[in-house]
Amino acid sequence: MDDKETRPASSSKEKVLSEIDIDEGDRSTISTTSTDSIDSAEDVQSIHQSLSRNAGYSVEEMEKTLAHVASVATNMTSDPRFEVDFDDDSGENPQDWSMAKKGLIIFFMSFSTLVVVMYSTSYTSGIPGMMKTFGIESKTLIVLGITTYLAGLALGSILLAPLSEMYGRRPVYLIAVFMFVVLIIPCGLADDLATVLITRFFAAIAGSAMISNAPGTVSDIVSDEYRALAFSIWSIGPMNGPVVGPLVGGFVFQFLGWRWTNWVVMIGSAVSFFMVLTVKETYAPAILRAKAARKRKETGDDRWYSRYDDKKQFWPLLRENLVRPLSMSVKEPICIFWNVYIALVYGVLYLCFVAYPIVFSDLRGWSPGTSGLAFIGIGTGGMVTIACEPLIRKMINSHKPDPATGKPPPESMISVVCIAAVAVPVGELIFSWTCTPNVHWIAPLIAGVPFGAGNCAVFIYASNYLVYSYGIYAASALAGNAVLRSAMGGTLPLAGPKMYETLGPHWSGTMLALIEFTMIPIPLVFYRYGHKIRLKSSLIRRMREDREKLESKKRRAAEREERLKMRDEGIRPNEVRGKEKEDFEV
Repeated sequence: MDDKETRPASSSKEKVLSEIDIDEGDRSTISTTSTDSIDSAEDVQSIHQSLSRNAGYSVEEMEKTLAHVASVATNMTSDPRFEVDFDDDSGENPQDWSMAKKGLIIFFMSFSTLVVVMYSTSYTSGIPGMMKTFGIESKTLIVLGITTYLAGLALGSILLAPLSEMYGRRPVYLIAVFMFVVLIIPCGLADDLATVLITRFFAAIAGSAMISNAPGTVSDIVSDEYRALAFSIWSIGPMNGPVVGPLVGGFVFQFLGWRWTNWVVMIGSAVSFFMVLTVKETYAPAILRAKAARKRKETGDDRWYSRYDDKKQFWPLLRENLVRPLSMSVKEPICIFWNVYIALVYGVLYLCFVAYPIVFSDLRGWSPGTSGLAFIGIGTGGMVTIACEPLIRKMINSHKPDPATGKPPPESMISVVCIAAVAVPVGELIFSWTCTPNVHWIAPLIAGVPFGAGNCAVFIYASNYLVYSYGIYAASALAGNAVLRSAMGGTLPLAGPKMYETLGPHWSGTMLALIEFTMIPIPLVFYRYGHKIRLKSSLIRRMREDREKLESKKRRAAEREERLKMRDEGIRPNEVRGKEKEDFEV
């Protein structure tokens, strides 16, 4: 068929496009893995997909801009009359769902993520039983189960993130959670440590779907106005998962044995599977692609389309997910310092899950179940941070707005991290000198409150700083951070048993606290000079220039469309200006 035959006869949008003179100097330069210009809808879609991965990032205006550019790129060969979109009051748009339904979905996502995260630490409760069953005397060797699990979470987050952009979130959830349930079975039946290590690694890859995609689901269904609150509620699960793990696992191991630490998680993940089974698709591009396909099938007309039809292939997306995070981690000063800082805090947190059983079981003689209760202090601290979100939000909003956006600058997030950076080592130091039997047991538990509150604040608001700093590249920044964080969280606990044996509980904790004290200048420097550091980032500077060019192009297209509309109505520009002058004088 000749191309002229498929072009619409009369479309005001196409008239606008025909009048837009786009030369090489006017093209946007938003990059995916390179700095090529936007010459097709596929490039625009890549940008939108990157935006969709940024959990918690407020992108309403940017999405509108990108949607407009996507329409411009697509309508050059497609009839805009056949473009599908969300119908008003149809319930198709996830952001139009009822508050009760949204709340239920957030609860499902939080619970499902909690189950995946708690499996990383409930393992520590059964270490004595596994050592006896497998005839292993080295506790360090058994602790490798934490290392392989966190390695699987890091790798899986990178591998599974592109799949939700290609096929939607629901299929990824269903397959991944089902595989997570299945892979727990050989771990619970294992007769040797190698089986445990291998199956935990692959189970973590499957379970990582919840960690990498659940924030996106929350972002899909919640508007900008309530997004911060929604993420605080969702984070109750993942932030408390490491604490719930040994708390539940301790009693399960004490009364049922170490194998039941696996069966309890399997039961929880089976419940999680039925939860995600009831959740409809929330990813807008996947919904609109399915709607367009349904329209083509129902009408037999292949002209129906959505602006998201041009899906990127898995391997290009995977290459982008692997290359860009690594590149940013070694080239961007913001990523370098924050990756190191967050990774250290995360590593010390996971070291606690090895240290607490040593302190409370070995030194104080507590039972495994009672030793798990010692983590209540850390969990309470995390809940305090989450409950204080409205107050923290007020503190963030009290900062002078950024002239470019009219909103608080990204550095306002660091004000919270500065406080948390002091709370974490203070809690660690108090714990290290009150954990021995000569001090009442309530003291080390109370020390866990500032430690837990600081950890929770660092993870939430330092991640938000990366999101708000890097915009459409935030997913890559967070991916690089997750890899280094998981590496540190998986390796530092290996040193725990030997360190506590050699240095003792007092100086082991003191050494960790001193290291964390030396890292305090990182958030302080970024709070004071972060805006200058961002200005020197070539990636952030290019992102800002791209946004300005997109906004400029949008304004020019709107002006030309307005002129065409007036021309169609038979109104000359001079007459409009005269009418405006007359109205102004009146």
